[in-house]
Parts: sequence; C-alpha cells; structure tokens
Amino acid sequence: MNNNDGTPDKATAAGKPDLRVGFILLNQFTLIPVSGLVESLRFAADISFRSQQIYCQWDFMTWDNLPVAASCGLPVSPTCALNNLLSYDYIALAGGMLEETRHPPDALLQLLQELRGQNRPIISLCSASFVLAKAGLLDGRKAAIHFTIRDEFMQRFPKVTAIAEDSFVDDDGIITCPGGLAIDLATHIIRKHCGEIRAQKALKYLLEGAVLEKPPLHAPQTPPHVYQNQIVSKAIAFMRDNLSAATSLTAVAEYAGTSTRQLHRAFLSNTHLPPAHYWRKLRLEQARKKLADSSAHVTSIALECGFADASHFIAWFRKQYGETPAAYRKRRHAVERLNG
Repeated sequence: MNNNDGTPDKATAAGKPDLRVGFILLNQFTLIPVSGLVESLRFAADISFRSQQIYCQWDFMTWDNLPVAASCGLPVSPTCALNNLLSYDYIALAGGMLEETRHPPDALLQLLQELRGQNRPIISLCSASFVLAKAGLLDGRKAAIHFTIRDEFMQRFPKVTAIAEDSFVDDDGIITCPGGLAIDLATHIIRKHCGEIRAQKALKYLLEGAVLEKPPLHAPQTPPHVYQNQIVSKAIAFMRDNLSAATSLTAVAEYAGTSTRQLHRAFLSNTHLPPAHYWRKLRLEQARKKLADSSAHVTSIALECGFADASHFIAWFRKQYGETPAAYRKRRHAVERLNG
C-alpha cells in the first residue's frame, strides 16, 4: 500500500503490526471508551506523532455493515466490512444506550460465539457486556459492570459475577470494561503485545505526561486471569511463578491439590486449553515481552522462559505468532529506523 505521495506505507514495509483491534460499533454506542482505547492505540502505534498504524492497527465495523450513531449523535460509517475477524488480536464490541443492547440480533450473538470458539479475545465496552452475557460468554465468569446498570445486569444474568469497582476485568480473554476512558484497559493490552515502551508512550501523552513507574494493580504486566475454579486459579499462579523451571504437570497438580487427570479436565472446562498448552502460552507471552524490551540473545530468552532449547522455542513462537523471534525483533528494529 502507498501513501498519497506515492511512497511505500511504513507499516507495509516493516511487516505486520504487533497489535490489531477490530471495533464492532453498536448503534448508540458510548463514544468515550472507544476514543480512549483507540487514541491509546494511536499514540502507541508509531515513534512520532503522525498517527501511522505501524505497531498497532485498528478498524471500525458494524454487525450489519451499515452506519451507526454514537449516543452523543455523532454519525459513524464502518471503515471495513465485517469479515476476516480472526486476523485481529481482539474484537472490541462497543455498546452504550441500554435499549440497543438488551435484545441483540441473533446473528451477532452467533458471531460472538463463533469467535470465542476460535479462542479469539473479545472486549466489551460499556453496556456491550449485556450482549456478551446474552451470548452465554460470561456464564461463570467475573465481569466489570458500570454501577448504574449493575442491578439490572445481575437480575438478567445471575450466572455472572458482576463487579462495579474495577476499571476492567480480563477473565481468560473475555474482557469487560464498564466505560470511562478505557486507558487502563488500553495500557494492559498494549503492554502485553507491544512492550512497556509503547505502553508508556501512550500513557505519557494521554495522562498529561504522568508516566507510571509500574503497572497499576488492576492492569498488571501479565493479564489477570480470574476463575471461579480454585484448581485452575492455583495452577495458573504456580505456572506464572515457574515459567523458567523444568517442572512437571504432576508438580502443578500437587500444588493445586488435585490429580493430573482432574487438572486436565478443569483446564479444558475453564480455559478451553490443556494445562500444558496453557503453560506454553504463558511462556511464549513472556518471551515476546523479553524480545521487545531487551537485547538478550534468543537462546537466553528461550531458556529463561522454560524452553528446552532455542530450536524448540523458535518453532513454537513461529506457530503462535506467525514469524520467528529473530524476524520479530528485526521488524521492530526496522520500524525504529524508519521513524528516525
């Protein structure tokens, strides 16, 4: 793709972005959380302030591909059709006025269920949590709900634990944000996919230069997986504390107070992944952060993140992210050079 002056687009030249978010805007959506999230992505997307979608990219869609209006009356037309949703790292569903989210169309509910079946992370903004709950995606989970609509939400969806105190809740890839500026949520996903430098760049200019020394408690550097199942919660805590250790699943099960067979069943039921796969996913996420934020050798990172050797790490990294660790790091350096 070329720019208006005929020069190659830098995002295309440097390769695919680290983070892609597809927004599905419902009619009468609340503008503030959408703008807070996308503006954070914009500041994190390049080195300068030219709004180039290099590190981060985003698109705006609607479930029926027709224009919608924000609750403030601002008309918005989709920037692309509702297709190829699996190419995004997150699908952000933006709600607002309750009458638009109490009775969502069946086609939208089916779409969300299919995305979850593909383990695609989904974000609900404002009252879009009603849509996720209607689709059954919040059953047995915790969800951040705005205090003004919490009572109605609890009456409609008693299987969901509604929380009104948190700025967002990430329950294994189902992320609920009750509204507001959504900057905590944006920092959370930018830090995870693009590294600390990009996250701090967005914070610096959105919060009047107040760069955080460390992540806030409700937006830790690793996502706060919250489960009703104590076995899974204890096992994940053990996994996080032992990312570099050659520890067996038997040790994980013993720590969680169960058998390996029951551990396997609990993980499939709660995370939709076997425990070994989940542990490997945590290790790959940690390795990607180290590649982005340090100059350590790939072999050193592989060993620090619990992989037997570099070749084993490279193979799994390529399968998870579509490129080798060296290519990922080279691409990041190329983007830095392009931006001077």
